[in-house]
Amino acid sequence: MLTIGELASYAGVTVRAVRHYHAKGLLPEPERDHSGYRRYDAGAVVELIKIRTLAEAGVPLARVRELLQADAEEFATAVADIDQRLLTEIQDRQRHREQIARLAAGDNLALPQEVVDFLDHLRALGVDERIVEAERDGWIPLAAHSPDRVPEWMARKRQQIADPRFIAFYRTLHQALTHPDDDPRLTDLADQLATYLTQLADDRGETYVDDADLEPPLVALMDTLAFDTIPPARRLIELLKQRGWTGWTKLQRMDRKVGRPLPPTAEVDHPAD
Repeated sequence: MLTIGELASYAGVTVRAVRHYHAKGLLPEPERDHSGYRRYDAGAVVELIKIRTLAEAGVPLARVRELLQADAEEFATAVADIDQRLLTEIQDRQRHREQIARLAAGDNLALPQEVVDFLDHLRALGVDERIVEAERDGWIPLAAHSPDRVPEWMARKRQQIADPRFIAFYRTLHQALTHPDDDPRLTDLADQLATYLTQLADDRGETYVDDADLEPPLVALMDTLAFDTIPPARRLIELLKQRGWTGWTKLQRMDRKVGRPLPPTAEVDHPAD
């Protein structure tokens, strides 16, 4: 007969674990001898090793009790289920490791891979890192809010950055970053951007410039993120508004007669300047 310390030693657990398994009803508590000590037989060692093995495999203790009482067929089925669960957990953890690796490599943990690739492409084109960061910060709530629309939006983005004029838009923004809010050169930049946006809208249609079908609160949030990252952008947008355009995340042409954004289907008159 074995003492509790000997039992724990043979089974590879602590005395505290043995007492815990007693409290959980997993290991029957034996009668005490005339000296008041518990004494265990060899069968207790086998049972304790089974409990330890299942617990170390991640089986909840409540499930351990079921497995110890199951017949051979039930046990095999349960073990197969546990194995599948562990496999799923391993795959999840591997995915988490990949996400952490992306973060360590400088990519953003909260973004889908296709957005990360797009941001890297902007960097390869020479777009200023602060503009890339503003794009990234805007994509985070966008991807979280409407993950199913990310492929659609990314396809649109890829189409846009294939246009040299659209890249010119990013480069013009880069110039704005070097100017304080009261720098008169911002006026020239606003003229360039307004001309560029108008040409795009006239050539490709209004929706080519404004395809952001988003709720106003989300647009406001994304605008704030961009302005916090690129402070001169706020002043630039104010100047653009004077030139017939409004918005940042959601760019819209203004109705010059009433000073507000045009409806999506409105036709625009272009008076000679």
